[in-house]
Amino acid sequence: WAGRGATASADGRGRHLFMNEERKATITDVARRAGVSTATAGRVLGGYGYSSTDMKTRVQDAATALGYSPNLLARSLITGLTRTIGFVAGDIQSPFYAKILRGISDAADEAGFALLITNSDETIEREVDAIRLLREKQVDGMIVSPCDTQRSPHLRDAAAATPLVLIDRQVRGLDVDSIGVDNVEAVQTGIARLIERGHRRIGMVAELQSTRPDELATFVSGICADPATDVSTLYPSWQRLAGFVRAHTAAGVPVDLSLIAQVGDYSMEEAERQARAMLARSDRPSALFTADGLMTEGTMHAITACGLRIPDDLSLVGFDELDWMAFVSPGIDAIAQPRRLMGQRATQMLIERMDQADLAPRKLTLAARQILRGSVRTVTPTG
Repeated sequence: WAGRGATASADGRGRHLFMNEERKATITDVARRAGVSTATAGRVLGGYGYSSTDMKTRVQDAATALGYSPNLLARSLITGLTRTIGFVAGDIQSPFYAKILRGISDAADEAGFALLITNSDETIEREVDAIRLLREKQVDGMIVSPCDTQRSPHLRDAAAATPLVLIDRQVRGLDVDSIGVDNVEAVQTGIARLIERGHRRIGMVAELQSTRPDELATFVSGICADPATDVSTLYPSWQRLAGFVRAHTAAGVPVDLSLIAQVGDYSMEEAERQARAMLARSDRPSALFTADGLMTEGTMHAITACGLRIPDDLSLVGFDELDWMAFVSPGIDAIAQPRRLMGQRATQMLIERMDQADLAPRKLTLAARQILRGSVRTVTPTG
């Protein structure tokens, strides 16, 4: 009789084990039931070392029968690994990061890793705190979309101790694995198509944070003078501006600085305000390019508020594919990043780095797609 609050079960040699229902099965219980040593049970359940097929089956069957759950903390103390990956997103609410996160989660789950998610809100202070937290949790590796692409001493320190993959952005002089798209080429292709359709006054709405009042003019003149300028460690919005300028330069069309809305903050409301001001001009642009999803949403509010019709009154191309773009009429042309694939490949690169620490740093550039839905019309060039 097992008694109240206890259960009786037989081990592999016919002996009965009496365990209180409140007590969790231990690896010793599994070993006893399987008729093997604790060390053998540990190897099988920990996935390390050699064990015969028969022993693996006996141990796994015993663990299932007893409802055994491994003590991950104890395992990490033995192996030095926690089987966890940390992700620092710039803005977890953004559709851009949501799709990346899905890719990371899918690849991590397939490889048997848990995922810890943190959010920097695009502030360096919160990113530093997030990196500190992940290091304290002893994650086996990190995927980070960095706020600071020029210095980031906290990432340099982390990379010296933990495998690290940068996603969407790179950090100057930090030689670690990274993944993203060629923002310059993708935007240059999209703007060149607008120019081919007759547009000469093309506006741009972009975050473009800066610390100097003349930075925009200096940057544009620099790209005009030397289109091959390396912008790989600048923020994506500045890389996209470089593609915008290169397309104009290649076509012999001058860039009108007054048609570049430098939002200066990652804010849909500010993007709407700036776009409304541009569209209220008597010489408004015939086409607009928006540099990311949030800028597109703010610009769409402005277009509606101004009573303009797409594409009859204004052509529009947005960087990043948003779900609603396919359901409005007409649909919105987009330059789409393979965001889910970016997350998957970043995770695979990180796991490969864990296994092969001596690999040379890799930079993976994925192709963006030009999605055409009818939001661009052909116009007769003027001027």
